[in-house]
Amino acid sequence: MIRIFLFGLLSLLFISPAHAAWHEASSDHFLIYSNQKEKDIREFSERLERYHDSMRFLFNRPATKPSPSNRVTIYVVKNLGDVRDLYGSDNKYVGGFYIPRAGGSMAIVAKVKSSRNEMSPSELILLHEYAHHFLIGSASRAYPRWLSEGFAEFYGTAKFGSDGSVSLGLSSKGRAYELALARDVPIEMLLDTKAYGEKKSKKYDSFYGQSWALYHMLHFSQDRKGQLSDYLSLLAQGDDEVSAAKQAFGDLGELDKDLNSYLRKRKITTYHIPANYLNIGNIQVRQLRTGESAMAPILIRSKRGVNQEQAAELLIDARQVAVQYPRDPAVLAALAEAEFDAGNDAEAIAAADRALAMDLNSINAHIQKGYALARMAPDSEDEAAAWKQMRRQFVKLNKIENDHPIPLIQFYRSYREQGIKPPTIAVDGLARALELAPYDNDLRWMMANEFILQEKYDWAAHTLQPLAYSPHQSDMTERALALLKETEAKALEAKNDKEAAVGS
Repeated sequence: MIRIFLFGLLSLLFISPAHAAWHEASSDHFLIYSNQKEKDIREFSERLERYHDSMRFLFNRPATKPSPSNRVTIYVVKNLGDVRDLYGSDNKYVGGFYIPRAGGSMAIVAKVKSSRNEMSPSELILLHEYAHHFLIGSASRAYPRWLSEGFAEFYGTAKFGSDGSVSLGLSSKGRAYELALARDVPIEMLLDTKAYGEKKSKKYDSFYGQSWALYHMLHFSQDRKGQLSDYLSLLAQGDDEVSAAKQAFGDLGELDKDLNSYLRKRKITTYHIPANYLNIGNIQVRQLRTGESAMAPILIRSKRGVNQEQAAELLIDARQVAVQYPRDPAVLAALAEAEFDAGNDAEAIAAADRALAMDLNSINAHIQKGYALARMAPDSEDEAAAWKQMRRQFVKLNKIENDHPIPLIQFYRSYREQGIKPPTIAVDGLARALELAPYDNDLRWMMANEFILQEKYDWAAHTLQPLAYSPHQSDMTERALALLKETEAKALEAKNDKEAAVGS
């Protein structure tokens, strides 16, 4: 799934001069690549870690670190023309995009501010999207669209003090204009994801502003204290969105009146979290080697994803850089990815092997070699042996980074693609991958279908729910909803058969 940022909410920068120096900022939850000054990229990394920890603090969660390859990777690029080129659209309103995926979530952002307490428009939208990432990463079900967006708007307006503090729940000037000038969304439609998706006006409306306001009111209003928790409990029990809202919030007309009154308040309550409550962890910034910097624009395009024509063009550039820097393992790993994207499996394996000869822990080289082996396996003379070789490759990577989701996914997929039943260890690995990356829709779909094959219909339904009721509608959500209804029916049938058997 690609989350698009609209211009005015997010603008981006891309490719720098050919051999300009790039920096990498590595922290607990983010990996950032930029050709800005080290000071700027370090402060940007600090702000993001402070932001993450402020949410963790408010939700009273333990401080945990994701697997290194399961962090969000952020690329700083040059201008809107490059962004549209990367996205594949000349839509003047597209300012960037975010792709959540197992072992490779990425965001594209604009040139970051050097000031600790001043955020660029692109950074603000990154905060919005990371709030989604944070929420999905801690939920076993999809939230209603208004709640998902209200949550992201609530936290996405964060302000960073020069003293290291973070303020959350602030209002947004952009949303204030939206609430004042855009078409209102009726409260019943605001609270019903499906109804809003089907009946929303083609004209710009105030959905995001209203969602922020409702979440803010329910979060801070003493008169409605506890109602948001009640609402979430009802949703968790299986109530539909409107029914849960009526039970938790009472008369929806009164809710709408209270919301309008809340918006007329001169002052709003916010959170202010002092620096001594926050822990940003260790941040390491390094200047990329010359070869890495030369390959950076090519790698960004590869990570975004290319079609056949784009892959062929990009490979020419990748090979040229590799000729210049034949002893750089990161360059060779990126070349392996470009070769694989272009359909050259033997060449991808050769480039990956050259990278691994210099750096046995090159994650990308291991992955690209594994992908190439998997694509070659069905046409091998000894297919069974080829699949075993592919699995050994991903086992090697699993030993280097135990909680990297990609080896777990590929190990499982190899059995299904070979046409044999996956062993328990492979299925358990797939389940673990979903725990690590619950925001990956393809992974969720795969896990649900495995449960269906095992006739574990209750588990399949539980797995499908966040996808079927996702606030961001797509073809996959429609397919997931249809499959969810089938699995729920089969689960009920199995339950009735079991009860009948016990009673006979």
